[in-house]
Amino acid sequence: MRGVFVTGTGTGVGKTVVSAALALGRGAGYWKPIQTGSESDTAEVKKLANCRIHDQGVRLPDPVAPYLAAQRVGKRIELQDVLGFAPQDGEWIVEGAGGVLVPLNEKDTMLDLMEHLALPVIVAARSTLGTINHTLLTLAALRSRNLTIERVVMVGDRNTDNRAAIESYGQVRVDELRWLEPLTPYALSFHKL
Repeated sequence: MRGVFVTGTGTGVGKTVVSAALALGRGAGYWKPIQTGSESDTAEVKKLANCRIHDQGVRLPDPVAPYLAAQRVGKRIELQDVLGFAPQDGEWIVEGAGGVLVPLNEKDTMLDLMEHLALPVIVAARSTLGTINHTLLTLAALRSRNLTIERVVMVGDRNTDNRAAIESYGQVRVDELRWLEPLTPYALSFHKL
């Protein structure tokens, strides 16, 4: 599989919008291997980017960490099962659930899935207070597994101080994507990544 893996410094930081912008910019398809909750990131990316969708994966109803969502329905997420859903042909934007250390089961985390896929990683991060620590911790976790970090995308209002700190201390390229109000396919088309 070719493409990039989009992770975040946590939940609600803009991974789905970054994924849609990347799908638009690269002409790539989209795959969310693990989705928890009734709100579908896949449907949102399809609406925003009108890209190819690979909709096979683990789908769990409760909007909580994957391991807990699986426990609540009497299941266990098996890493090999998730990998078995992976698309084989073409370029894909793969969006993780939560951050890099979100548990999938009692021993595997999202980072283990990322290591198996071995795709370059793009980190979505807030632009607000606290992002320096969260982003640098995420970068350290990725580097501990020798994953290639393509860049960080800060989502939100421009914050040149936070951007400069992450670029300097994280030794990484940082791009920006402001919140779009309203978030529409037309608005996003001017913000391809």
